This record gives sequence, structure tokens and C-alpha cells, in this order.
Amino acid sequence: MSHATCRESRDHTQAPTPPRPLFPLWAAAPAAAVAGLALDAAFPSLGWWPLTFASVTLALLTLIGRGTWSAVLVGAIFGAAFWFPHVSWAAQFLGEHPLNWVPWVALASALTIYSALLTVPIAWAYRWLPYRRDTPAVRLLALPALVAGAWTVRELLMGSWPYGGFPWARIAMSQSESPIAPVASWVGVSGLGFLMALLCAAAIEATRWTVHRRPPRGDTTEYRSSTHALRWTAPIPAFGLAAMLLLVPQFPTSHAGTIRVGAVQGNGPAAYVDEHEPGAVLESQLAASAPLEDEQVDIVLWPEGGVDIDPLADEATAQVLSDAAARYGAPILLNAASADGHMVFNTSFLWTSTGPVAAHAKRHPVPFGEYVPDRWLYETLVPSLVDQLQREYAAGTDTPAIEVDGVDVGLAICFDVAFDDVIHESTRSSAQVLMFQTNNADFRGTDENLQQLAFARMRAIETGRSVVNLSTTGTSQVLAPNGTTVAALPADEPGLMLAELELRDGLTAAVVLGQPIQALIASGTLATFLVLALPLLRDRARHHRAPDSGGLSGTGRHERDR
Repeated sequence: MSHATCRESRDHTQAPTPPRPLFPLWAAAPAAAVAGLALDAAFPSLGWWPLTFASVTLALLTLIGRGTWSAVLVGAIFGAAFWFPHVSWAAQFLGEHPLNWVPWVALASALTIYSALLTVPIAWAYRWLPYRRDTPAVRLLALPALVAGAWTVRELLMGSWPYGGFPWARIAMSQSESPIAPVASWVGVSGLGFLMALLCAAAIEATRWTVHRRPPRGDTTEYRSSTHALRWTAPIPAFGLAAMLLLVPQFPTSHAGTIRVGAVQGNGPAAYVDEHEPGAVLESQLAASAPLEDEQVDIVLWPEGGVDIDPLADEATAQVLSDAAARYGAPILLNAASADGHMVFNTSFLWTSTGPVAAHAKRHPVPFGEYVPDRWLYETLVPSLVDQLQREYAAGTDTPAIEVDGVDVGLAICFDVAFDDVIHESTRSSAQVLMFQTNNADFRGTDENLQQLAFARMRAIETGRSVVNLSTTGTSQVLAPNGTTVAALPADEPGLMLAELELRDGLTAAVVLGQPIQALIASGTLATFLVLALPLLRDRARHHRAPDSGGLSGTGRHERDR
């Protein structure tokens, strides 16, 4: 037998024809839609967290064997079914404006397109990796890891670009009340999301290997002798990972005392489109805070936008705040839009009876909510809507932490709670407790505040810190370091929470290793795709140099869209 014939025989054994799609396109489309709707239901308000695993598994099944363009189509259907209901609250932002639907449709459409394009690498993973080498180790270990990496990289890219990204719906955030949430304290939110996708992909491959595995061409004696063992061992990686997710405890942090907090939900007219006299939101906060004059607290917490006049520019407002702090016998951690030179920041101040002593400006202002990026462009496209938003908040650069009478307090203002960098930086800055200020008045009656509360709960678990999540209109809660609710206020009502918060010292593994884990997942995934792509490009080039080779080569069949 010639060397060429031997090489061809080995290629048949190690590089089989890529699999055909498990779902024909007519079935993959509705299946992807079901998966998208299920993922939305996994988040609040329904919060049926097990549906995340069903959704990811079904979404992956629709991508197995898909070519590039059909993967884009299936990914778009999945994305639309998820994003349009998930961010439907965006339609509330402009109130009764006749075009109030435009922000919702624009955001959901952009996220759908982004999701669709970034679905393609997941489909490539299913086609490229088994094509190069189809062994038990590849199918049961390497392939699930590459698929999970591609899923996580999609989340990382969507959470960082463009305009700072939108890290709003990472699958791990759906698990804040599930038994696997403590894993986030070891590997971070992205790490937990990677492990969740890995579990789904590993379960799929274990099932496919066990149920649908067929003998390769040629002598199958060795294959048949190992089939029985493989049927029993194939599920081990998936079962082992599931056991780990369920059994790993929260990373330990140490008790460091307590701090008594009075958190006030004023329920004032704080929405961007609310019509009110200047100072009305401040008055609502003062009214709801009145009982604090008879209490002993270490700090008073007000929500984002709780002061609707710049206290640095208005002496009367500054005096009102100083007098209030004196009556409460404690500093007020408040928030207002405040100018610094020619720029305006969404700023939290620690205000005492003598005035402000510390400040922190929001790190990630909301694009199209707190500023309009490329305003010249969007004014050309939708001038009536862009003209509605006159504020232009700048991004802060200071450390998201302050000191209150010897206690280090980590901060996150509204949208910042979704960004790992803010939470990890505040905790690394020795924060012993986290206080999140938010204004959900723009989205009254929607799921938005509950989705954000789930993020706050996950941050408590991830960092091992008590959290106060305080809103102008709700939902406001005090959360223990393990994520359980200590105190709560109903939405759309003024109220006060008095709570003795446990302080914690020590950094969780997630805070220390979260960003390196993200970098490892991203770089490892990219490197693997490059390693897989180079031989495919070389094979394609060889095929083009041999047009008389008698039809499509294995690589040609592999690359052809199905």
C-alpha cells in the first residue's frame, strides 16, 4: 500500500465528515425561539433559574452542524426571542412620547444582531474541532470547553463594546437564588457562566457519544471492544461538573464588626420625564427620612438621584443637607448630578453637618440614557428623540469606595452594578460592605428593578459582603453576605430600612482572580480557534491548487453552509 493510501486511511479515521445539523432549519428556528423565551423566564420577574440550563442546552443543540449563515439566522431568532421581552422596560424611558417604543426596539435589535454574529464561533466549534480529531477526549472534554469559551467570549464582548458595552444578561446572573450561586465567589460571574455553558455542552456530548456514536470506517474491532466502557464513562465529566457546582461552598471571608444603616426610599418624582418643581425629589427623601431623627445610625443612605439640585452649585440645598445630617446625627451618602468645571457627573457625596467630605462619580454612565454618544449621528437619524435627552454625564475615574468613621464602604451607582471592574475595584480597596444607589423611577411597573436586584444579590455572594441595594422607587433590599434578604421595602412606596450590617474582611477568589479568569477564557478560546483555522485554510488552499481532484474535499464539505 502506498504512503498516500495509508495517509488517506488515517484521515478517514481521524477526520470524519463534519456532522449534519441535528435540527433541520425549519425545526431549529422555533427551537431557538423557545430557548430564547426560556432564558428570559430564568431571570426576574419569573426567576425560574433552572430554565437557564434548558435554554442553553437547546440553543446549543440548534447550532450543532450548522454552517455560518444558518448559524447567524438561528442565533438571531434566539437573540430576538430573548432580548425583546428581556429589555421591554426600555419602552418606559420616554414616558408617553409617541416614539417611546424606539429605544426598546433599537436596543433589542442591536443586541439581537450582536448575538447573532457572535453565535457563529459556537457553530464553528462544533464543526471544526471534531473534524480535525474525533476522539473521546476531544468530544467529551475539549469540544465542550471550546463551546463554553465561545459562549463566554460572546458575553464578554457584548459587555464591553460598543460604548462601554451592555453586560446586562450574562447567564450566571440568572442564578443569584440558585444553589450554584456560591461558585461565583470562587471564579466570578464570567467564570460561573463559563462553567454553566460547559455543563450544558458536556451533557450534550456525553449523550451524543453514548447514543449516536457509530463505528469509523475500516476495522471496528478495537472500537467495539471499547464501546461498552465508553457508554458508562462518557457522562462522568458532566456529572462531575454538576456535582462540583452544587457542592462548592461560598468562599470564606471573616467577620469584622457591624455598621448600622438607615436606607431611605423616598418614592419621589425621579423619572427623567416626571414633571415636578425643583427640589421635589429631595423633599420626598427628607419626608421619608424623618423617623431617623429618633434613631441611632452610623450612616444614612439615599438613592441615586435622591437630590435633584446640584448641592455644590446651590447654597440653599447644601444647607438643607447639612442640617439634615445634623438632625440624623450621621453622615448622608447621597447622590446628585453635579458639575465639575464644564463636565457633569452622576456623583455620590458623603455629606456631614459641615458639608461634603468624600465623593465618587459613576464609572459607566448609561449610553442613550445619561449621555448620547456620537450625538451628531443620532441627531441626524432621530432628532426628536435625541433632543429629549439633554443631559451629558461624563464617566468618573475615582475609586468606588469611601470611608465612614473607620469603615470602608464600596460603591456602585445603578448601571455600575453590572460591571465587574467597579465591584472588584471597590472590594480590593478594602471595602467591608457594599452600598448600591439606583434610580428605577424611569421603569416603574417593569422587571428592570428586579433584574438589577438579582445582580446586587449575586454581588453579595461573589464578594462575601453585605449589600444595601437602594432605589428611589424600589425594589430596595438589604442583603446578607450570602445573598439572603435581611430587610426589604415594597416598590412604589416611601419607606425606611434600619439594618445592622455585618462587615467582612478578606478577598474572595473571585475578586482576586476574576479578571485573570476572564482573560484566560478569552485568550484560550481565541488561540484554539486560530489553531483550528490555520489547517483549514491550508487545506482549502491546497484544494484550490488541485481543481481536478474530483469534487469537494473533506474541508470543502466542512466549510459549505448547511
